[in-house]
Amino acid sequence: MPTMLPDDAYNQALVNNVHPPDWVNPTPKPRYNLVVIGAGTAGLVTAAGAAGLGAHVALIEKHFMGGDCLNVGCVPSKGLIRASRAWASVRNAGEFGVQIPDGVRYDFGAAMERMRRIRTQISSVDSAARFQSLGVDVFLGTGRFTGSDSIEVDGKTLSFKRAVIATGARAAALPIPGLAETGYLTNETVFSLTELPKRLAVIGAGAIGCEMAQAFARFGSTVTVFEKECRILPRDDYDGAEIVKASISRDGVHFTCNANILKIESHGSEKVIHCETAGKTTELVVDEILMSIGRAPNVEDMNLDAVGVSYNPQVGVTVDERLQTTNPRIFAAGDICFPYKFTHSADAMARIVIANTLFHGRQKTSALTIPWCTYTEPEIAHVGLRAEDAQAKGYKINTFTWNLEENDRAILDGETEGFARLHVQEGTDKIIGATIVAAHAGDMISEITLAMTNGLGLSAIAKTIHPYPTQAEAIKRLGDAYNKTRLTPRVKSIFNRWLTWTR
Repeated sequence: MPTMLPDDAYNQALVNNVHPPDWVNPTPKPRYNLVVIGAGTAGLVTAAGAAGLGAHVALIEKHFMGGDCLNVGCVPSKGLIRASRAWASVRNAGEFGVQIPDGVRYDFGAAMERMRRIRTQISSVDSAARFQSLGVDVFLGTGRFTGSDSIEVDGKTLSFKRAVIATGARAAALPIPGLAETGYLTNETVFSLTELPKRLAVIGAGAIGCEMAQAFARFGSTVTVFEKECRILPRDDYDGAEIVKASISRDGVHFTCNANILKIESHGSEKVIHCETAGKTTELVVDEILMSIGRAPNVEDMNLDAVGVSYNPQVGVTVDERLQTTNPRIFAAGDICFPYKFTHSADAMARIVIANTLFHGRQKTSALTIPWCTYTEPEIAHVGLRAEDAQAKGYKINTFTWNLEENDRAILDGETEGFARLHVQEGTDKIIGATIVAAHAGDMISEITLAMTNGLGLSAIAKTIHPYPTQAEAIKRLGDAYNKTRLTPRVKSIFNRWLTWTR
């Protein structure tokens, strides 16, 4: 029976919601319109949406309902990040006239307990009981295809018209000599900590690595990040990533880029990392290692070969733009089949799957405009193409950037590090990409995503009144900057003469 550590009252309540120990699987219906394997975001949205439309739906989960997002991903990580920001705010309160006395007590265990309490509160939405109340037959156990229209779970056979694979992905690890023997944390175990590691190594400077590095540094750990590339956050705008790196570095995080980790050894309770950088070998002694180098798809134990579903153990299940696998009866959605492994993209794919399985729809993933955000401080959010991506695709672009140093609200908030940047197709106001680096970049990016999704150009943003003072005004200023480029020399001359006459 799955358990969640530490085994306290909050985690016991969590397990009772997402994998009840006394759960009795229902008697299968003669045939289901849809059987979904995996109860993470993609599976839950698919099951709930299809059942709400009147379909007979079965949902299979062998571990915890809610998947990574609820249990070991978005929810606990953002709870932890919020606590670390509170700690940082206390230390920086003097700037705002708050005198913090010496001897303030910081309690990492209490911060972790808060995270577990909130996670349990949220878990009721993803619970087995709730989905049963929505009309979904919930089966706890391992689902295995026994034919092109049947799945076995817990000794029971479920017949289906269509099936959806939504088994997600798990933390990947590097084949570093000594790593497995020494032991390491991933996003699946780091949230079980009850004591703060004094020295933490983070392997990988992607989103999870950067978020956790900054959070643990703010909690008081000595943090070193190892990255094999020459930069952090390789999916994001380089300028923006450098701002984030500088901010995290001020929190005490040390970055070792172009790193080649040779081996890891144990010396008692300590872990020794041997790393080669620029031809030099160094050693670092730490208490814990967090592995954050990406995700590996959960393709095992489903008997996919027997039903003609093509897959790659490193990439996942093969699907077309309609999310149909090589077996026309079987579809897939979420991290198991998509390069952008985000909760919101899994949600979007689930909606495509519902349309394409129940209504023979032709909806395609290529039509999706997918933003993402890394929740460091400042946050960095992105949508569409970066400048280098646009150039590689043959686009000629004009780029507009507005620095937060020129934004009144950012100045007032003491949050002037960052910018809003838009790329438009040359000669038009069509937005093809954007990056925002700001305290609330994840909230701000949605305005641009909305414009791109609905074919609204940068001039439409310029016409939109933004409340003053807000950091979102930076986006409107990009529209103003674009409008200035539309003034012809003759118009500029007339305008300047008019200004002269009216002085």
